Amino acid sequence: MIKVLFVCLGNICRSPMAEAMFRDLVKREGLEHAIEIDSAGTGDWHIGNPPHDGTKEILKKHQVIADGLVARQMKDSDLDHFHYIVAMDASNIENIEKIGKGNQTSRIVRLLDYVEDQQDKDIPDPYYTGNFEETYELVKKGCIHLLKEIRSSHTTLGK
Repeated sequence: MIKVLFVCLGNICRSPMAEAMFRDLVKREGLEHAIEIDSAGTGDWHIGNPPHDGTKEILKKHQVIADGLVARQMKDSDLDHFHYIVAMDASNIENIEKIGKGNQTSRIVRLLDYVEDQQDKDIPDPYYTGNFEETYELVKKGCIHLLKEIRSSHTTLGK
């Protein structure tokens, strides 16, 4: 099983959006038996809370199910459990590396690192920008390319 963890700061906007969207994409591709998906935040402010209303609304608008998502804080053991730790921006990468203290076995990348033609590799935080549509479009693009990368790196999943 391939294990993917999406990470942002508080786990209420970008990373749960990515988790729900990637879960939807993986299900549509018939790969839910082969890919485990979760999300977490590097901060502890929102532990136990559902996604931000803006995240829930944009996902609902695009018919992506977000039921059961609850914010949690990333922990050191996540760095050994997950194959892909997928951050939303460079700041998240720095925070993840502090959590892991260099002992991780995971591949740590930004989601938009998988999108070659994307200039800015950081996904803006809609908690601050208020632009959930922009975040949705960037996360969607990143998720599509991430799944392509996973399929090409793990040939047992098929193309």
